[in-house]
Amino acid sequence: MSLLSAAINRIQPSPTIAVTAKVAELKAAGRDIIGLGAGEPDFDTPDFVKEAAIEAIRRGDTKYTVVDGTKELKTAIQAKFRRDNQLDYPLDQITVNVGGKQTIFNALVATLDAGDEVVIPAPYWVSYPDIVQFCGATPVILPCPLEAGFKLTPEQLDAAITPKTKWLILNSPSNPTGAAYTAAELQALADVLLGHPHVFILTDDMYEHIIYDNFQFATIAAVEPRLFDRTLTVNGASKAYAMTGWRIGFAGGPKTIIKAIAKIQSQSTSNPCAISQAATVAALNGPQDFLKERAAVFQQRRDLVVSMLNQAAGLSCPTPEGAFYVYPDCSGLIGKKTPDGKLIQTDEDVAGYLLEAEGVAVVHGAAFGLSPAFRISYATDTASLEDACTRIQRACGALAA
Repeated sequence: MSLLSAAINRIQPSPTIAVTAKVAELKAAGRDIIGLGAGEPDFDTPDFVKEAAIEAIRRGDTKYTVVDGTKELKTAIQAKFRRDNQLDYPLDQITVNVGGKQTIFNALVATLDAGDEVVIPAPYWVSYPDIVQFCGATPVILPCPLEAGFKLTPEQLDAAITPKTKWLILNSPSNPTGAAYTAAELQALADVLLGHPHVFILTDDMYEHIIYDNFQFATIAAVEPRLFDRTLTVNGASKAYAMTGWRIGFAGGPKTIIKAIAKIQSQSTSNPCAISQAATVAALNGPQDFLKERAAVFQQRRDLVVSMLNQAAGLSCPTPEGAFYVYPDCSGLIGKKTPDGKLIQTDEDVAGYLLEAEGVAVVHGAAFGLSPAFRISYATDTASLEDACTRIQRACGALAA
């Protein structure tokens, strides 16, 4: 009899976390490494948010809270959904969790059984299919190539839905591509979903405030109110507010799912950190002007990285609408040889070569379900990005046909 469960054997460790760990290991060994794998803003948590956390500690708000979030935080989230998304969720339709990843994990564990199917456009965030497989359900991966703007088409969606389909997962702006759906594109997908009333929608809006070129963010439950009762709108404090380590995710959705999420959380982590919850109240209720200021800095970095990668031999890098990732096509490197004679056969080989030859850590595209490509996070300082892209140019130029 195996010690490990069938569920744990259906999943792999997160590739993005593995790259971050590898970077830390190599740096500790004295290597000159530029890590572009982690999706973590280099900005600090705003001071007014940190002060709210300190005040909460001094006030003695250090005890257990309600399992799925304090009333104060749920009220702040309710106001955020109204202000930013024109969505009106009662407090009992809001959940607070230990990061957006737990929100998604709890929701899928609460709703999926063996035989269920979940439609996932690729490239996808690495955890979506693994969580589905952990639940014993089947991820239905729909390739969305660069030619389609890395976006799901209504025709693809309609063809993929079966009587077993339980969820569609949408992520806009996307990790790993930065592609974002317009309101019109979401409406076209919504029109398909209206014809399949058994399908629920999980929309991961974590990067909603990191958008560029006057792009107008939209979320599907607001675009098509008839889907409101079938949509779980997931968000969190991690990316926009530079609060990755505070671990606060949240969602609004159908009361049945919200209650089920709380039930699972009551038997796993219990409540999210009380101090982090107090900090997030301040983040959501406080001044929001810094969000656009930081997005403007990310846009400058995006433009730098896209320009420099497109000057690298064998790479083609599209310009994303949001988030802080680029997903360059590296098909022009496949079949070439490194200076020491090794044949580049996959995008994992490309990532390994960049790390070994130039000390630049990226995440290979196969981890996100669409190859050959790799993901770069430009959520780091401009000087490091320029240095990294120069190294990538040099590495690409050193390959032989």
